[in-house]
Amino acid sequence: MGTCHQPREGKKVYTGVLTADHPKAKKKDNLPALDQVFRVVVRTSDYKGNPYLIPDTEVEVFWTNLYEDPETVINLYHDHGTSEQFHSELKSDMNVERLPSGKFIVNEIILHTAMIAFNTLRLIGQRALQFQELLPYRHKGKRKRLRKVIDDLIRISCKVVSHARKLAIKIWEKDPWYELFKQLYYCL
Repeated sequence: MGTCHQPREGKKVYTGVLTADHPKAKKKDNLPALDQVFRVVVRTSDYKGNPYLIPDTEVEVFWTNLYEDPETVINLYHDHGTSEQFHSELKSDMNVERLPSGKFIVNEIILHTAMIAFNTLRLIGQRALQFQELLPYRHKGKRKRLRKVIDDLIRISCKVVSHARKLAIKIWEKDPWYELFKQLYYCL
């Protein structure tokens, strides 16, 4: 069933959709049918070409009501851990775990403000990783946590100086984050 493709010799991948009744539905219930998106991987040999005595079969099934192609649904389910990490960072690093008001409109404004700050910090963190040579330490990850962005690049030591009726920000030139901060400032 489904479509089959063979990425290499000895490995076949079947993907497709099967529409069936809701798993909790009884005969008298009027629950809509759900799609079962599946991926079945059958390996008859390893990646080096050594044959298996018994074929190795790996099955993934996802119950969903998303109207997307099977590959998109499978990729979304595989990437759900990343969205949970983002949610955790929003709650813990930005301290939005408990909304302060009992009024929905006030909490909506606070959540929108937190969303703008979250996206800005995420952008700064992603841009910072593009300048690997300027980072004071090695970073092997694909993204920086918001707490690290706040600690490293937002809370950079500086002082406000008033001179000739103008305000200026002075940053210590020996700060390990100074060069990266300067490059990010010019980029953004």
